Amino acid sequence: MAKKQNSDIKSFILRIDPETMVALEKWAADEFRSVNGQLQWIISEALRKSGRKK
Repeated sequence: MAKKQNSDIKSFILRIDPETMVALEKWAADEFRSVNGQLQWIISEALRKSGRKK
């Protein structure tokens, strides 16, 4: 994923249940990513696979 300038990145609050957060933290650690980076990757992959993003 290409790096973006901070001014290009939108922020938002995400509410997530504790069990999902624990699983996400473990997955991110396995991939050597932050939780934020993991979420960005998951979303980008889902958009790419759905044909909504190149």
